[in-house]
Amino acid sequence: MLTEQQGLVTELARLRREAIAEAGASGLRQDEIARRLGVSPGRVSQMKSASGKAASETGGGGGDRPAVVVQRALPTEPSVRGSASLFLTEAERQGIRPDRRMLYVGPERAADHVASALRVDPDTEVLARRKLMLADDVPVRIATSYFRLELFGGTAIAAPDFVRPSLQAGIEALGHRFGHAEEHLTARPPTEAEAETLALAPGEWVVQVLRASYSADDTPIHTLETICAASRHIFPIGQVAGADEF
Repeated sequence: MLTEQQGLVTELARLRREAIAEAGASGLRQDEIARRLGVSPGRVSQMKSASGKAASETGGGGGDRPAVVVQRALPTEPSVRGSASLFLTEAERQGIRPDRRMLYVGPERAADHVASALRVDPDTEVLARRKLMLADDVPVRIATSYFRLELFGGTAIAAPDFVRPSLQAGIEALGHRFGHAEEHLTARPPTEAEAETLALAPGEWVVQVLRASYSADDTPIHTLETICAASRHIFPIGQVAGADEF
């Protein structure tokens, strides 16, 4: 059943992209296409990009953007994680022009895996901060930070836009001290929303990185879910010195 649903989602996304391509070829403006499909003009732009990518890969016409591959180190160096933006710092080190856009800040019902990491019941309202990361203008990641509302509701962490000077500094300013973190990677087909936001071609997968961080007294503080376009990422994995073998 799950496979059938994933197939339907992929087919619907393909049909929507084809409709956008045909509408654009007929001379309709992007805002008019968005109105007819019931989506935002930005979403139309993302789906048009994905259509061009798919056409190029299958021998179709149209000039595709150069392939973009970014690195996401596991684990992340403390100096990078403590910077103003993990993504901006990593991308700049790789010679890539990074950008980020805040998509949403507010309450959201926790999915099972997020609820488990935050140690709350599924569907409990938590605070979500969702960002889109771009490399050379290509969308590569959707990063969503989740926090327990009873700890962070009404604080600077719940304010719209980016936390200054950094999210880490904002958390520590509230008196929380880091204890430990766990990271889990899952490769899977994207949801329809993920495929459209990341401008993925049909058949492309994502890698979900779930990082759960706990304070020194083992309180769940920050759960970060990063949805990475699999074909646009490399994950260098570092080993702890003195704790491994050849």
